[in-house]
Amino acid sequence: MKIGKQTKISDLLEKYPFLIEEMEKINNHFALLKNKAARMTMAKIATVSMASKAAGLSAAELMNAIKKIVAEHGVETLEIDTDDERTRLDTLKEIIKEMHQGGDPAAAKIKFNELLKEIDPHEIKDLEQQLVMEGMPVSEIQNLCELHVGVFKDALGKSDNVVVEAGHPVHTYQEENRRLEEAIARLEALLKRLDEENKAQVIPEARAALAQVATVEKHYVRKENQLFPFMEKHGITAPPQVMWGVHDEIRSLIKKAKKSLDTEDAAEIKKTVTELNHAMTEMIFKEEKILFPMVLQNITEDEWEQIRRGEDELGYILGVVPGDVWKPKGAGQTKTRDDVFSLDTGRMTIRQINALLKHLPLDISFVDENDEVLYYSETAERFFPRSPGVIGRKVQNCHPPKSVHIVQEIVEAFRAGRKNSAEFWINLRGRTLHIRYFAVRNDAGKYLGTLEVTQDITDIKRIEGERRLLDWNKSS
Repeated sequence: MKIGKQTKISDLLEKYPFLIEEMEKINNHFALLKNKAARMTMAKIATVSMASKAAGLSAAELMNAIKKIVAEHGVETLEIDTDDERTRLDTLKEIIKEMHQGGDPAAAKIKFNELLKEIDPHEIKDLEQQLVMEGMPVSEIQNLCELHVGVFKDALGKSDNVVVEAGHPVHTYQEENRRLEEAIARLEALLKRLDEENKAQVIPEARAALAQVATVEKHYVRKENQLFPFMEKHGITAPPQVMWGVHDEIRSLIKKAKKSLDTEDAAEIKKTVTELNHAMTEMIFKEEKILFPMVLQNITEDEWEQIRRGEDELGYILGVVPGDVWKPKGAGQTKTRDDVFSLDTGRMTIRQINALLKHLPLDISFVDENDEVLYYSETAERFFPRSPGVIGRKVQNCHPPKSVHIVQEIVEAFRAGRKNSAEFWINLRGRTLHIRYFAVRNDAGKYLGTLEVTQDITDIKRIEGERRLLDWNKSS
């Protein structure tokens, strides 16, 4: 057998079952291969290249160690493929750049199929990462995303979806995807029935089906606030940015589809809803074949536990409830303490400070001088979703690509001392929100970070005259 960087670990285990026990001698990381679930999931995804990175080894070190074990068992001599002068990643980059320059996707697909029989999801991550590092804007990669995944789709489609236990965050995403596929299919069926004669009957049904499809918002919000921060901690920064941009495109398509239903123009409805269904189906494919294998390979068990703890706050869709087969290890929660802290104008315990911040009639977040999110107030009702996964995340990664430049401009102006505050006001779900940013500085004027304050001022705007006496009947 020949072993190379792209050899699947599962292929090695099938050929040499003794490696299940023996690979732990190479590195303790491989002890997980003794777990049947890990062999059924991660081993089928992981290549030698991916496994070596996870164990902190070079691919050459891992291949030579495996070769030695096989030789010791007297089975055969493994041949190491050293023909890596030109990596598959370089080839993929060439294909994508050709398309970026106006190349023919059909020709690119033929070229790809001539070179490779399968594509590793890990490589698409590396591909997008390197394109960003080489200066290609995220928006350009976003535009190319559907195109380059389309080129690789045949090969990616041959791989099985990852299998994880019910209760694991990835399993919950998968269950939601199955419900979304059902909702999309219902919408597709209604489109086939729609014509000018029966639209009075079909359109109300289509509105109900579209409302179910539109619940995908919570699915995307969980990815953006729970999954993406942990990807970034592992150095996977480009794919989350690209995927978030596609989320926003789908959000726009949902609004567009809703408006088309209001026009009651059958042709326009078919056009916009078909476009939405296609975009959502493609996103499900990207999650199942690229995103989930990628995160399972990189995110640790302890981190999955943290992700699971933050999910309930953001919620689920279409009746999906996380299972209870997979259970987090139950690491200790952060404990509040009753130590008394002296402040500039008083003394409070951590317990009191925490309670006070939670009871403020507004949302606050604090970003430190290194642009990392250190805190957000866990109020009863938040205007914008937050979860524990955001802590330690770069603030630039907490916003969609289309608005991150505004955040960057504010932070840089505060850091340079040119400005001390910025404010906006928007209408959201019938409420008026006042959003303010303040530069936080020490007594010497040194920049310590940025405070974001969001307040619902809808009822405040209605106040007139005076109320000088207590009136419980009129107070909330």
